[in-house]
Amino acid sequence: MDKNFDLVIIGTGAAGATAAYKCRDAGWEVAIVDSRPFGGTCALRGCDPKKVLVGAADLIDWLRRMEGNGVSLPDAKIDWPALMRFKKTFTDPVPEDREKKYAQAGIAMFHGRTHFLDRTRLQVGDDTLNGRFILIATGAKPATLGISGEQHLTTSDQFLELEKLPERIAFVGGGYISFEFAHVAARAGAQVSILHRGARPLDRFDRDLVGQLVRGTRELGVDVRLNTEVKSISKDEGRFAVKTSSDNSKQTLETDLVVHGAGRVPDIDDLGCEEAGIKRGTMGVSVNEYLQSVSNTAVHAAGDAADTEGMPLTPVANMEGDIAASNMLKGNHRKPNYAGISTVVFTIPPLASVGLQEEEARTQSLKFRLKYEETSDWYSSRRVGLKHSGFKVLVEERSDRILGAHLLGHNAEEIINIFALAIRHGIKAEDLKKTIYAYPTSASDIGHMI
Repeated sequence: MDKNFDLVIIGTGAAGATAAYKCRDAGWEVAIVDSRPFGGTCALRGCDPKKVLVGAADLIDWLRRMEGNGVSLPDAKIDWPALMRFKKTFTDPVPEDREKKYAQAGIAMFHGRTHFLDRTRLQVGDDTLNGRFILIATGAKPATLGISGEQHLTTSDQFLELEKLPERIAFVGGGYISFEFAHVAARAGAQVSILHRGARPLDRFDRDLVGQLVRGTRELGVDVRLNTEVKSISKDEGRFAVKTSSDNSKQTLETDLVVHGAGRVPDIDDLGCEEAGIKRGTMGVSVNEYLQSVSNTAVHAAGDAADTEGMPLTPVANMEGDIAASNMLKGNHRKPNYAGISTVVFTIPPLASVGLQEEEARTQSLKFRLKYEETSDWYSSRRVGLKHSGFKVLVEERSDRILGAHLLGHNAEEIINIFALAIRHGIKAEDLKKTIYAYPTSASDIGHMI
């Protein structure tokens, strides 16, 4: 059956939902499509449920760090099945709640995998959706690694649904997913390995602070193997053998679970972009500065499905969804601003970053002063028993603007937002330094970082 809409949105995550409500509020007839439960990655399979697990692991770690310093709770542990039940109190209601709100707003909903028939028509099951505009907001999926036995990999989605935590877990890749889940799993009692083919994991983050985090991760008991390439994965009676190559030596790691943590790619392979005349880039739909397809003017893209300079983060998807909707409603007039957007690895402690890394600033021949210090002996770290913490801040000499800030430590995920505000709105380093912060708080350390 043919159905006509002003806008058809593919994906119900952050970008798709933002655009759907904005265009519906403007009086447009809007349809939204998803082959998975409505809600998207962040609410169902990513940041939100992950943070529930991280919160429990953080509590256990804090108790252990304070053992002998006025705290005695030696039997504290993570009850994995109970923790997963708690996690589901956040995720299980989401799809029904989202569908209810879409229905109340008058947004048409379609379930199923969709693909383009031509430049403005989509097929979803028995329905053909005609849109004056199409927004591709399909998010991302685990990258294909080309490893023999790749089918044995457990995805991050599946990890977040584990009813029982295996005794031994190997993570392939050294990115966000591997480090975050490794920190949770290790504190829940699992024997954990991270296998990363490069010399440096977490390459979006400062080299020195990553080095501190790796040391802390190893002290936690996680076997972090760098320059280690996974060659194959085999399964025998429920156990896995992971064959690796490192410095011309070959090894086999036996484990109970192998988790894919080696990157994600735009989930657009089966959309039929060719039929719609949609050009693709390395990181998604090729778009112009207004998030409009460079080859099909009826199509826009946002979030992880768009090939932009924005990081694959939920706040970025929200912003891009809003901008794409504005440009479809009123013509191209808004461009995304990616300055001052922070990103965090929710390890324990968290690692946070905003702005330029030291190497990037030097490549751009910027003149800046740099302050870097390991801060485990600072009051803010000592009072919570934190062994590994530090910061690095880059300030341009001539303008006194913050070029980049990188933090590892207690509340780093919150403090980084102050630096992000400064970068995005041009607040000078001297202004941050002179601000009177509540004390003692983590923010009161900012004056000593500049």
